[in-house]
Amino acid sequence: MDKLVASLGITSLSKSQVSEMAKELDAHVEQFRTRSLAEAGPFTFVAADALVLKVREGGRVVPVHALIATGVNADGHREILGIQVTTSEDGAGWLAFFRDLTARGLSGVRLVTSDAHRGLTAAIAATMAGAAWQRCRTHYAANLMSATPKSSWGWVKALLHSIYDQPDADAVHAQFDRVVDALAEKLPAVADHLDGARADILAFTAFPKEIWRQIWSNNPNERLNREIRRRTDVVGIFPDRASVIRLVGAVLAEQHDEWAEGRRYLGLDVLARSQAANTATDEEVNAPALQTTTA
Repeated sequence: MDKLVASLGITSLSKSQVSEMAKELDAHVEQFRTRSLAEAGPFTFVAADALVLKVREGGRVVPVHALIATGVNADGHREILGIQVTTSEDGAGWLAFFRDLTARGLSGVRLVTSDAHRGLTAAIAATMAGAAWQRCRTHYAANLMSATPKSSWGWVKALLHSIYDQPDADAVHAQFDRVVDALAEKLPAVADHLDGARADILAFTAFPKEIWRQIWSNNPNERLNREIRRRTDVVGIFPDRASVIRLVGAVLAEQHDEWAEGRRYLGLDVLARSQAANTATDEEVNAPALQTTTA
């Protein structure tokens, strides 16, 4: 706490002052992170990510994961949906986190953007029925780079970017096919890697073109992540998990208020079209499966 307030220009605090500040902050953060989400929904778009922080436990310094989710509410504003701290970024942690969000009223989710962590994607599928999953294009590019010879990454990266740099959904899918064909001739393993990720990285094309940049990656959350890092770097190693919730939760609550008072992140018309477009896509995809099952 001394390190934190020193960054605000306060030279020292008594133990009683620290205790009182911590209690007030804990109450504020707890109210924020357990609030009902029902009235603000539906949340058409959700993004999920995790940050690794260090905590002292059992006489050792261990890494913990702060799981954070943001969403776009029915009024077009972004919200911080929640935060939980877990030992590892595994399926159990993400499942408990998303179950908490849905229990608090998270609904109407049409697309979740995240990296391809297996536990995370499984938790999304288990808790958000009907929601599509968009694999963050930035994270996927890093995954594809690891599968590409270093000498070839320059032109492979350019081909990958050309897929996203198209005027409409049909053009995106057509360019994807051309890129896969071009890679198959020289780098078949890279072509297979890309072709296997087709549905995951092109989920954004089911939604209006004007919001693709907001939903095809977790990049919009980078400013939030930088602010969390800036504030947590002051502390370095946290004394316990409660202190992680206290500080990171306070940063998130502050950002949440800024978003609520700012301009809409997405227009109401595009939100309505996003709900309608994705519902139509679901019906097209599910109809053949339903007929097959009936037969």
